[in-house]
Amino acid sequence: MSTLHVLILAAGKGTRMKSAAPKILHPVAGTPMIDYVLDTAGALGPATRTVVIGHGADQVKAALGGRQGVRFLLQEPQLGTAHALMQAAPLFDGVAGTLLLLYGDVPLLTAATLRRLLDTHLQAGAAATVVSAVVPDPSGYGRVIRDDEGGVARIVEHRDASEAERAVQEINAGIYAFDLATLFHALNRISANNSQREYYLPDLVGIYRADGRRVEALVADRPDEVLGINSRVELAAMSRRVWQARNEALMLAGVTIEDPATTYVDAGVTIGPDTTLKPGVTLQGRTRIGFNCIVHSGVRLVDSILDDRVTVLDSCLVLGAHIAEGAQVGPFAHLRPDTHVGRDARIGNFAELKQTRLG
Repeated sequence: MSTLHVLILAAGKGTRMKSAAPKILHPVAGTPMIDYVLDTAGALGPATRTVVIGHGADQVKAALGGRQGVRFLLQEPQLGTAHALMQAAPLFDGVAGTLLLLYGDVPLLTAATLRRLLDTHLQAGAAATVVSAVVPDPSGYGRVIRDDEGGVARIVEHRDASEAERAVQEINAGIYAFDLATLFHALNRISANNSQREYYLPDLVGIYRADGRRVEALVADRPDEVLGINSRVELAAMSRRVWQARNEALMLAGVTIEDPATTYVDAGVTIGPDTTLKPGVTLQGRTRIGFNCIVHSGVRLVDSILDDRVTVLDSCLVLGAHIAEGAQVGPFAHLRPDTHVGRDARIGNFAELKQTRLG
């Protein structure tokens, strides 16, 4: 297996988000979207993971500074996707292997798809392999045009496509595997002779083809895997997808969720079987819930532990607390950090506890 390096593009401003915060730090279902991409990349066991930063660079570094094995590369100014890749040339001077190019705003991409991408790339001996998707309405996307042998002949932007090319439903998802041996020589030949005066990665296809090198495409099994996020509307839609998938996994594992559409569970939460979540429950942080618990409507638990057979009645807020087996809390109770409710204890209406041991 070729040595793998991962480069994640995360320098963009995210203008349509209309936010002072970098786009990639906005949470999808409770987790910053860049974290999904870093976790997926980490599952592949790469030799290096590099995040290209630009707008809000200090905020991104502060948010990700605790991650082991992640390095940062500044792109300033931001002159397109190929320009971002050009900035990485000094990092990979004399380095052999495969470079996997990802985007910090594509959180649903799976490690399984990326493994298929790498396998396809290496087996074909390609200079580059791109992830594509077949969609019913490809309007606005670059089209993947294949040659007679099934390789990629070119990638054509929608505005430049002929009528026949616009009828093609296979689109460029922009995720690539590159052979490092040929990448930067080809990149240096990309021109910014376009209306935006930027350097675009799809131009590499023509350069590789002119050199007689092969370019492949792997079709993603699920088009939604390669969806990016460009607005808060898309952010909310993506969060709904993730929450739905988490809730389905919990229900298949034996948890009753009475209304999945109004139940919000963070990625770090664990819940035991035969526990019931009533409508309107929010579980955040590293909350752990045992088996046969009941969490009623309007409850929010953050970084808290519920042992087995605990009942939390309506409209309670529990922050950093531990509720022991058989206890009951609420309704309308507020448990603040470092509170411990003992076994079979009862906390009634409108109680507020902080740094307290009861029972």
